[in-house]
Parts: sequence; C-alpha cells; structure tokens
Amino acid sequence: MSVQFGVWNVDGPPVDERLACAADPILAEYAPDGASHYQSAEILIAHHALHTTAESCRETQPYIAGSGAVITWDGRLDNREELIYQLGERLSELSTDVEIVAESFDRWDTNCFAKLLGDWAISVWRPSSRTLILAKDFAGIRPLYYSAEASQIVWSSLLEPLVTLFGRKFELNHAYVAGWLSMYPAADATPYVGIHGVPPSSFVTLDAKRAKIVKYWDFDPSKQLQYRTDSEYEEHFRALFRKAVHRRLRSDRPICAELSGGMDSPSIVCMADLIAASSPGIPEIRTLSYYDDTEPNADERPYFTKVEAKRGRIGCHIDSSGIKMFAFDSTGGFLATPGNVSSGSKSFTLQRTVFLNSCGTRVVLSGVGGDEVTGGIPSPVTELQDLLIQGNLRTLAHKLKLWALAKRKPWFHLLGEAIVGFLPSAMAVDFEHLRPLECLKQDFVHRNSEVFSGFHNRVRLLGPRPSFQANIQSLNFLRRQLATKSLPGPYSYETRYPFLDRDLLEFIFAIPRDQLLQPGYRRSLMRRALATLVPPEILQRKRKAYLSRSPRTAIANEWESLKTSCTQMVSARLGIVDETALQRILLACRNSDQVPLAQLMRTILLEIWLRHISECGVLVSEEHRQTEPKRSAAPVRDSA
Repeated sequence: MSVQFGVWNVDGPPVDERLACAADPILAEYAPDGASHYQSAEILIAHHALHTTAESCRETQPYIAGSGAVITWDGRLDNREELIYQLGERLSELSTDVEIVAESFDRWDTNCFAKLLGDWAISVWRPSSRTLILAKDFAGIRPLYYSAEASQIVWSSLLEPLVTLFGRKFELNHAYVAGWLSMYPAADATPYVGIHGVPPSSFVTLDAKRAKIVKYWDFDPSKQLQYRTDSEYEEHFRALFRKAVHRRLRSDRPICAELSGGMDSPSIVCMADLIAASSPGIPEIRTLSYYDDTEPNADERPYFTKVEAKRGRIGCHIDSSGIKMFAFDSTGGFLATPGNVSSGSKSFTLQRTVFLNSCGTRVVLSGVGGDEVTGGIPSPVTELQDLLIQGNLRTLAHKLKLWALAKRKPWFHLLGEAIVGFLPSAMAVDFEHLRPLECLKQDFVHRNSEVFSGFHNRVRLLGPRPSFQANIQSLNFLRRQLATKSLPGPYSYETRYPFLDRDLLEFIFAIPRDQLLQPGYRRSLMRRALATLVPPEILQRKRKAYLSRSPRTAIANEWESLKTSCTQMVSARLGIVDETALQRILLACRNSDQVPLAQLMRTILLEIWLRHISECGVLVSEEHRQTEPKRSAAPVRDSA
C-alpha cells in the first residue's frame, strides 16, 4: 500500500520542515517507490508510493484538484470505467485513480465516497475553508489514523510517526487492550488515548474547532432478493465472485495467492485461473502454501496439492512446523501495537520474503472473510429467528425438524436458542466463549465489560431481519480483525480480499439465509455455484479443525522463558493481569488441562509489547498521569 502523512498547525507556527525528514524513513519502509510533499505555511502533506498497477506509476501525489483541494490517495479503484463515463470528457481510460477520485470529489463533494468501490483511504485538504477530510472504504482495509490537539492535527497511514515524532507521551487505551484480550478491539480504536482510527465506511471532518465523524454509506436492510430457482442464486453468486476476483487481479506485475486446504483460497485461485484463461492482460498468478506434518489437525498438503494439480503448476510450500509460537521478536524497530510483535522463526519469515522477492509481486490475494460471510458457521439460529419474526410457523416447524436431525439435538433446544437471542441475557448464553481469562483483574474486566461481551447486541425485534443483523455483526468482526493486522515487512506489498467485495456482500446480505446454509450442508450456495470449478476434494472436505496441539507443545518447550516473562509484569503494574493467576493457567496448560489458548497467547504477547513500549518511553508513567495535559475530546459522531 502507499502511505500518507500530514501535519497541520492550526493556530501555531509554520510546520517544521524537519518533520518530513524524520517521517520519510519510517514511511519509505512500507512504500519504497518515491516520496513527494506539499507544504504551505500551516500544513505539510507527504505521500510515499507503492506502485501496484500501471496507472499508479503515472500518479503524482499529493494531487491538486481543479477546486484547489489537495488529495492523497492510497487505494485501488474498482469502478474506474463507470466513474469515467459519469464524469465526462476530462477523463479517459488512461487517467490515474487519483485523477478520477479528484474529479469525483470536485463533482460530488463528500457524497463521492459512497461511489468509490475498492480498497482505499484518502485525505483531502481544503485550503479555502481550512478543513481536512479523512475517509476510508466500507470495510476499512487500508489504515488511516489521526490525532487532533488544540493547536495541531496530524494524520498518517502508520501509527509510528504519530506516536514517536512529536515528543508526546500517551495514556494506554484500556478499552483497546480489553478488545485485544477478548476478540478484537473496535475498528477505529488504537492503543493510545488521543489517537483515533478513521472508522470504516465513514469520513472525518477536522477543522480548528472539532472533529466530526459521518457515516457515508451502509448496507440497505430492506434490500432482499428472491429468485424462483436455486440455479438463479448460483449463477448470480458465480458472476459476482468472478467480478470480485477479477477486480483484484489488476496489477502490473505477478500476483501471489495464498493457497490453503480450506475452501476460500482454493476458490480464489481456481477463479483467477479461469479469468486468466479468457481475459488478456492478467498477470502471472503464483501460489504460496504452508504445511505442518507434525500437527495432526493441520494436514493441509493433500488438499492444496489438488488445486496445484488442477492448474498444472506447483507453488511455494513453506514448512511451518519450526515456528516457535512464544518466541516473540520485539527487536524490529518501534512496534506500535501488540499485533506488530512477530512470532515465529526467522527462517520462516526469510522463506516467505525470498519467495515474494522472486515473484516480484506487490499483491497478495487472501481468502479471509469467506468463512464468515458465506455460511461457514453451521448454526440455524438466525434462519429460525427470521421465521419467528415473519410468523411463518409452518416453515419454522419443518426447519426445526430438519435441523434437529442434522444437529442431533432436540428441536425445542434449537427453538430456545433462537428465542434467547432476542433477550438481554442472550449475551451470557451465546457468547460464553468470550469470557475473559481468569487471570485478568476484576476491576479491569468490570470497566471494560462491553468490550469483553464482543461488541454483540441482542437481536432487535423492531429492526432489520435477524439474518441481516447477524451479517452486519460478522462484517464488523472482520473489520476489527483487519484493523489489528500487522503491516507487511520487510517486503512491501498489499493484501487484497475478494470475499470483502462490496457488490458480492450486498448480494449475500440480501438473499434468504437457507441459500447459504442448509441442514448438514454448510456453505451450500458457494459449494453449488463452484462445483465445476473447484476440486471436489476441497468442496467436500469437512470443516477444518481448530489447532490445539502446537500451543501446548510450545508452552512445554519454552517453559523457562515463559515463566520469566510472567514475573514483574508491566500488565500487572497497570492493573490488567494478576501474575499469580496467569502462572496457574500456564501450568494447567502445560499439564494438558483445557484453557483458552488463543486468549492465553494474546495475554503473553500483550506483556511483551507493553515491555517494549515502556522501554521506548511513549507511555505516561503512573506518577505523571495526573499532570499530563488532557487529550482533546473524542470526535463527534453525526447522528444521521
């Protein structure tokens, strides 16, 4: 991805030019294809490029629009042709993405954001009104952060320059930490009080007085599609999935596709091959797979090799068995979030880097999101809730019978689960797996109880149909997951997610739930639609098991270092973790007792990260917390 950075001294002295010199080395690590700057007395804007398309090589940023607005754009515009047609003669098929975006902004102002399809983040500086606008695509795939002080506003694609370049110290955002220790933090949260992320599907307007958040687009809950036959749903899904993959094949150099033994990444690879066979100009597509022959629950090789056999080409295979899960590395410069602390062997990272370098790729395709949005969770609850709301009792009784046989549970248990979802107590029943680790201090858990509930709300009776509410919950989960994803390094590239295509999701959210998931047949529509494209061994494979052996083995192998990490803990000093209780959980895990392994690993990783940022001196010490100047108030959200 390209990266952007800016400083606006609202009422202060001119921006110090040395800030650009300090920021450039940080930004260039992720975007090495050249830097350019815009500067006036009160503002400095920097753009570092990572070229991934032929058009991006011709871009000049920051870009000055016809209206005088200064635009920096990090993104891939998927509906270029449509926008060029709507905007008229000033554009052509040779126009760069940023030129099209600038024309769109001049024509439609902030209403243009809803029209921009693709993965993107943008900043717009209006000198005439002294206003800054920051916006992101609907899924929030590209990062963009900002801090608004009384006299200075700064923004960046990266957290590091906002944290380290201005001589400030920050309070730790405990809500972010709670999100990290449970599922994921809010998509617009950061670990630092006073630094915010731009929310997905929203823009932030900043001026000398305040920061205002406006949601520019959302899915339409009233949109529903009803076809007469299953084949019509299958044809529509296949067409939209093809378009989603095709959009993400736009590149001026070879593409790397992750290839696992599940259903999502093989479907992307097979569809990409089908597109390449009939469409000129598609770059070479190479695959990257991981395997671990020592892990009985992760036998991926027999499946991804079926895809390789179909395409007649063997990809890169990397043995992941040598990864040391608790050998966290915090030596690679400043680590802005817990997600930036790497885990694993240097050999593994080197193999991946060497392969990406050998391909010359700047684009990696990922299957993330497929399981969540295409019916990968085999639960009938939302379908039954839809039928309850509709009052369709005959169909409800029939579905209860079918699902009871498939799940081997009494029908009244399934009905009870559906009804409980409408009650306030549903959170304690349905989301028991989100309960915080027992080693977390109760005061910390109590203060962040909403976060530990997983940001889930009960199903609303008066509102969109329950299946639509569940779809939005799944999307919000993916948004939070992407927001904590560490940026690539040391090799620069961008990750693209075909299953998070907006047109594809609008279709999935609008069709009946029983098209996606049927009794005993999860991901029904996707399996049917791709039956002639993806090898049957992949489509018929049972749901992949969750791994449990590797973490336990790692704890046993690295016991002494873990014991050291769990003494004199920074997280204990900050009132987050009880050391003694954590040591008991580690011992129980070593003795093969059942413990929440993912949460345990995140707790240890958090401690490694807290030690790192404490050594870097960016946190406000406890004794200075009361005297540190207060950060500006949280941005105002538009009620509309």
